Amino acid sequence: MRFAPLSLSLPVCLCLSLSCASLLQRDVGSHGSSFAHRSELRQAKRIVVKLGSAVVTRGDECGLALGRLASIVEQVAMLQNQGREMMIVTSGAVAFGKQRLRHEILLSQSVRQALHSGHNQLKDMSLPVLEARACAAAGQSGLMALYEAMFTQYSTCTAQVLVTNLDFHDDEKRQNLNSTLQELLRMNIVPIINTNDAVVPPPEPNSDLQGVNVISIKDNDSLAARLAVEMKADLLIALSDVEGLYDSPPGTDDAKFIDIFYPGDQQSITYGTKSRVGIGGMEAKVKAALWALQGGTSVVIANGTNPKVTGHVITDIVEGKKVGTFFSEIKPAGPTVEQQTEMSRNSGRTLASLHPDQRSEIICHLAELLTERQEEILAANKMDMDLAVNAGHLPPAMLNRLSLSPAKLNSLAIGLRQISVAAQDSVGRVLRRTRVAHNLELEQVTVPIGVLLVIFEARPDCLPQVSALAIASGNALLLKGGKEAANTNHVLHKLTQEALSMHGVKEAVQLVSTREEVEDLCRLDKMIDLIVPRGSSQLVRDIQRAAKGIPVLGHSEGICHVYVDANASIDKVLKIVRDSKCDYPAACNAMETLLIHRDILRTPLFDQIIDMLRGLVILFFFSFLKKKSFPSEAKSLRTEYGDLECCMEVVDSMQEAVDHIHKYGSSHTDVIITENEDTAEQFLQQLDSACVFWNASSRFADGYRFGLGAEVGISTARIHARGPVGLEGLLTTKWVLRGDGHTVADFSEHGTMKYLHENQPVGQPLAGQRDSN
Repeated sequence: MRFAPLSLSLPVCLCLSLSCASLLQRDVGSHGSSFAHRSELRQAKRIVVKLGSAVVTRGDECGLALGRLASIVEQVAMLQNQGREMMIVTSGAVAFGKQRLRHEILLSQSVRQALHSGHNQLKDMSLPVLEARACAAAGQSGLMALYEAMFTQYSTCTAQVLVTNLDFHDDEKRQNLNSTLQELLRMNIVPIINTNDAVVPPPEPNSDLQGVNVISIKDNDSLAARLAVEMKADLLIALSDVEGLYDSPPGTDDAKFIDIFYPGDQQSITYGTKSRVGIGGMEAKVKAALWALQGGTSVVIANGTNPKVTGHVITDIVEGKKVGTFFSEIKPAGPTVEQQTEMSRNSGRTLASLHPDQRSEIICHLAELLTERQEEILAANKMDMDLAVNAGHLPPAMLNRLSLSPAKLNSLAIGLRQISVAAQDSVGRVLRRTRVAHNLELEQVTVPIGVLLVIFEARPDCLPQVSALAIASGNALLLKGGKEAANTNHVLHKLTQEALSMHGVKEAVQLVSTREEVEDLCRLDKMIDLIVPRGSSQLVRDIQRAAKGIPVLGHSEGICHVYVDANASIDKVLKIVRDSKCDYPAACNAMETLLIHRDILRTPLFDQIIDMLRGLVILFFFSFLKKKSFPSEAKSLRTEYGDLECCMEVVDSMQEAVDHIHKYGSSHTDVIITENEDTAEQFLQQLDSACVFWNASSRFADGYRFGLGAEVGISTARIHARGPVGLEGLLTTKWVLRGDGHTVADFSEHGTMKYLHENQPVGQPLAGQRDSN
């Protein structure tokens, strides 16, 4: 970033000597309550940003971190231009002054040495210890000039305000401070506030709090808290050199990050040392944050030093994203999502160790509960349906997904029983067995993936399906359902945990019912092993973008094709095309593009296709068909309509159809309709999609219809699972080696053993298999 010349824009300098006795005595909580949840931070209008010394200064503690400052200024200016009122409490004067004074001393010493010795012997020079107050005096003007130059790039004006702790004794001057800051904010100016370190005395130890309603100004943390409460700020963002608050010093083995901190949790925290340059430390930050929170200002402590991770930390916090530690006065009744994930993982490991018959028994019991408690489920679903209909914002396709019926529940129960059978031979199945050497045997066995996060929209039948698949595969499961199905999901989850309780693994399946955003869940990369989105293509794309450290199993789009070959049967074409498009147009496996062989244009079949679809579907034509005066024209061949709409295109051959699908498709499901077996087999072999069908509707791409019992989702990925993902797709493998004191040295050139690498039958039991001689 290039800055305007400093001489073009001088800082507005309001060096105020303030005595603010009322800041010490003001009533806490006079401007309302703080925000209870992160998502509410979007409503913050008046925001204080506190920049710690470690954020502002370079690693050598001599000079400023210009790149970080430029990013912070950009974010503050952006929020200011949105109509928010921004204030900055900054450190940095000492570091800036230290840089300037060192440069001056070096220059002076080099001149003196040159005069005395005639040689420039810089290597023999030593720098004196620089006094901090002198550094602050030398650096404050330059710091403000830098801020002014940076903010000028965004047409934002700044003003400087300096205060000291000794000045906080006069009510009239406190009112002057308040009035000055209010006027600056009214004029859309960003006040930049700092302690006057040129005259400030050394901080008094253990003087952070002097009573319930009193906080002394000993560092910029306490200053920021005092000003935030005094100015009735909605939010205080305290940037430091750590991600936020941990229950023990960051970097220690068992340190756990605290996402939300509540008053009264101080006893559970073990504080570490202070930062390399600051004087406050995390304990001072927490005390200041709690004081501000008590005064009605929300607080977030976050990392402002790592641009790769926190390049937009300020705007991310204001957008309600899960960044840093959020201080909240309202503690939820239930566990946090992090606690839920941990409970799920622990219970999931017990689930994986159960005998296959026990996992199968759990699933069968859940199937029975779906039938026995049908009335309870349907009553909850009716509540959701009534709320959705009255709200009027759900399209018919979503309402159809939301609705449950006795028939749907019966189908669910049948699918679950199929899964229970498959659960008998899932976890621990031997895929490969090798005799590596004498008495050294290797197995590759199936194991659960770990913790699954399944995010699904208004589709409550997904909950028991996915739960059954997770139970069968021994995976822990975290479920995030759409709010439209909240009542139904609650009942179904309760029944799932009831079934799990029969073998003591109730916590293995957790339903996230808090106000966690999807992006926040995607940040739990150390706790979640796989994310499976179930919903619209937009939902899948959003999750794939948000999940930066967790694999996502899903498909971004369902652009499915049906190719009608020259040798197609009229009856089959009309049935399959209609079913593929009209059976459930919102589904990801519905036809979106119909490819027609050019020879069909001269036959009655083409007219029958058009006549059949015209009464049901809005048709969009492309390429050759545009010249035939058809009224509707497709804008793109890569469109997923998700409705009673589809595109038609003409191709000259089966090979051209394959090439077209490879270019414009999404590798989901594609169909050929033909009576020519050779043409069909070439299509099936050449087409690189997850599902490829011959003379069958694209709507068959479904876990239940494939006989998998259910599916956790449909994947178009190139690794692991593709197509409808059932039980097999939720398993991975591990290698188990059983030896008898073997070492690699035994197999060296001069060793006593030789590798055999003999494949063994996988069905052969291992127990007692070792050689006896």
